[in-house]
Amino acid sequence: MGLNDTVSAERLHIGFFGMRNTGKSTLVNAVAGQQLSVVSDVKGTTTDPVKKAMELLPLGPVVIIDTPGLDDDGTLGELRVQKARQVLSYADIAVLVVDATVGLSFEDNALVTLFEKQGIPYLIAYNKADELSARPPLPVNALYVSGKTGEDIHKLKEAIAKLAKPTAHNRKIVSDLLAPGDVVVLVTPIDEAAPKGRLILPQQQTMRDILDAHGIFITCQDTELKDTIAALKTPPKLVITDSQAFKKVAEDTPDTIPLTSFSILFARYKGDLKTLVKGAKMLKSLKDGDRVLISEGCTHHRQCNDIGTVKLPGWIEQFSGVKPDYRFTSGGEFPEDLSEYKLIVHCGGCMLNGKEMERRIHAAEDAQIPMVNYGVAIAQMTGILKRSLQPFPEMLKLLEE
Repeated sequence: MGLNDTVSAERLHIGFFGMRNTGKSTLVNAVAGQQLSVVSDVKGTTTDPVKKAMELLPLGPVVIIDTPGLDDDGTLGELRVQKARQVLSYADIAVLVVDATVGLSFEDNALVTLFEKQGIPYLIAYNKADELSARPPLPVNALYVSGKTGEDIHKLKEAIAKLAKPTAHNRKIVSDLLAPGDVVVLVTPIDEAAPKGRLILPQQQTMRDILDAHGIFITCQDTELKDTIAALKTPPKLVITDSQAFKKVAEDTPDTIPLTSFSILFARYKGDLKTLVKGAKMLKSLKDGDRVLISEGCTHHRQCNDIGTVKLPGWIEQFSGVKPDYRFTSGGEFPEDLSEYKLIVHCGGCMLNGKEMERRIHAAEDAQIPMVNYGVAIAQMTGILKRSLQPFPEMLKLLEE
């Protein structure tokens, strides 16, 4: 996988913010070196966040986001502003674009306060510098640029690069559990929900991580697991399964072989496995009518046997013996007010960057709402959570509390 093949969730996300008519889209295009956003003299031309995964030297693979002007007005303008603010939830770096001929506005200063409150590294780009007759000194985190003439665009890129932090938090999916030569069996059921002609992203990323550890993986469906294990001269180091096949895979995997799921691995990789394991306990404490949020980080066509809207509610009701009241969100949607929910059940987050997944977990913690992810929830409801946490002994203690 080359740098250009890096999935968006693993790239550094750089958000460009500012008021209307600051030349923000012109500057974004200059930084990207290509026409990402429509440029016009009409205020508010950018109506929705525009995203582009690309190579940006000296940073490498990034996602650049051009947001709508934050001083847009009217009902539609408010929606645009709301979408622009949502970008803050997953932006790793923020660039505030200011019209150098006007200077910082009240709204600009409010945005700086928001960056600092959310701990987002930022810098201020005073655009339209070519129109200035004099240039007053600027703070160390600000510089003069011109998207129109290209002046100091390279300096802007270098300044952004200095703010960059590792997006994967130096965590590994599974490679830290392996030694060179270890064999891992990956169980990937092919059913009506499986994408045609390819494997889903968590499976692909896990395969790559095993290869990075100089490990060996063997992939099979749940129906061939018994034969796969029997064909090996020595038992595999680990079996990793799709959560939906947990029960059958647990039955077909000898107790001496550690077992876990892609979803549990991603809970550790992108979120907080400890918090999600604690949240699993709430599944047994639900009551009739309790509101449960089921949230997915990706958007896809819902099928008749969809895991989020069909299978999980069925499993929850069978396990808890009650009928909760469900709410569903997908993609970038995630409620700001979580107080009405008794439990949040979230997907593995493979399509969300680490910052956004952590933000959602912290939002649940701040609201004191238990949160669990699909894999941990399914393991709990099938009675094999303890076994699925075998590779993580420190997590087993939580089940005894």
